[in-house]
Amino acid sequence: MLLNDDFLLGTDMAKKLFHNHAKHMPIIDFHCHLNPQEIYEDQNFASITEVWLKGDHYKWRLMRANGVPENLITGDGDDFDKFYAWAGTVEKALGNPLYVWTHLELKRFFNIDLVLSRETAREVYDRANALLATAGFSRRSLIRSSNVTAICTTDDPADDLHFHKLLQSETAFTVVPAFRPDKAMNIHAAGFADYLVTLGTAAGVKIGSFADIVDALSARVDFFHSMGARLSDHALDTVVYAESTEAELDVIVTTARTGGTLTDLGIAQYRTAVLKALMRMYHRKNWTMQLHLHALRNTNTVMLGKLGPDTGYDGLNDRSVAEPLAALFDSMELEDAIPRTMLYSLNPNDYMPLVTLMGAYQKDTVQKMQLGSAWWHNDTRNGMRLQLSTFADESLLSNFVGMLTDSRSFLSYPRHEYFRRILCELIGEWVELGEVPDDEAILGRMVEDICFNNANNYFGL
Repeated sequence: MLLNDDFLLGTDMAKKLFHNHAKHMPIIDFHCHLNPQEIYEDQNFASITEVWLKGDHYKWRLMRANGVPENLITGDGDDFDKFYAWAGTVEKALGNPLYVWTHLELKRFFNIDLVLSRETAREVYDRANALLATAGFSRRSLIRSSNVTAICTTDDPADDLHFHKLLQSETAFTVVPAFRPDKAMNIHAAGFADYLVTLGTAAGVKIGSFADIVDALSARVDFFHSMGARLSDHALDTVVYAESTEAELDVIVTTARTGGTLTDLGIAQYRTAVLKALMRMYHRKNWTMQLHLHALRNTNTVMLGKLGPDTGYDGLNDRSVAEPLAALFDSMELEDAIPRTMLYSLNPNDYMPLVTLMGAYQKDTVQKMQLGSAWWHNDTRNGMRLQLSTFADESLLSNFVGMLTDSRSFLSYPRHEYFRRILCELIGEWVELGEVPDDEAILGRMVEDICFNNANNYFGL
């Protein structure tokens, strides 16, 4: 039977750990891309096509690989025709995590045990849509039913956080912003000069110099903190490190503001200086900094022009990461200003450099430096096992803060079940090999901590 109660749980201990410990632990979704306005307004979805396929570039990539025309992916095709195209793609997705996620979501949210295919598409579509129209399937209801206690959305420093203010009356779960300063970091991006005006207006600072940018960001960190923020998140992609003087930074900022040509060195100097300034702020506020590394974004420029970013045309990068990251951390250690830090890489070859480097800067608190969960293209059984094994090999897996959704979908929470089953599977195998005690009490505490308790204590939400 597909996805029976013990799927992925190949040992007796794995079954005990999942069913007695992991299964019922709450969820802290400390990094996602849910829209706070949608959470607040709490509307129902028009169809399963809307909730499943709108904005989901994971699915879009598979549909393109199956020859589905773009009008049935991101275009204006009929809702059922899009769903039917996805069902036909699922038929070919055996072995892909989306095959498991698709059927987990059907089972957990809609109590549908059918295997999705072109043959069953109409029945699944109609049954799911009938439920989606009911009160128990509004956006907030989906979150509540998933046993979620806290959500960190991804928010620009200039955001007024209007809907976060309105969501403070929600009692079943907490919604707080996470500080995402990519636009302030990306001096080389189009629209940077206009963004400085927006940032300055939000912060009440007229930006003319590098110091003004730091002042504006500091004011916004203070505001985010007052709204419950305790995490930042950076799509850093590539790590650069270049020292500079304040005079050099002012010239670089003036060049960018007036439309001049920036050098690679100037870009690196600016990005380094902003990141260091932010790290000082995070450290003072006792925040956690998340660095997402080595995404190679928007590789298909033709489709970027047609559809924009985040539409499924990204890969992983293989540039050097250890030396520039070590230089960054070492410079901040000299100031005793490294915040709690989570390091994610889209390139699994980076796991060992990252996890060994983070070991050089552990101090002050439990697992100050974390190897972030398997991310994006690594959200697979093999990818999660590799991340967990590497963390265990070189640090203390018992202190890991666990899984996140990194998703735009309100139906993505069964990914936590997938992760938890894989965690229990791995630990159960260690028991069978005699590597860890055959003791459910000890291992059960470890599993409960990784699933929820560690994140609850670590982030202070």
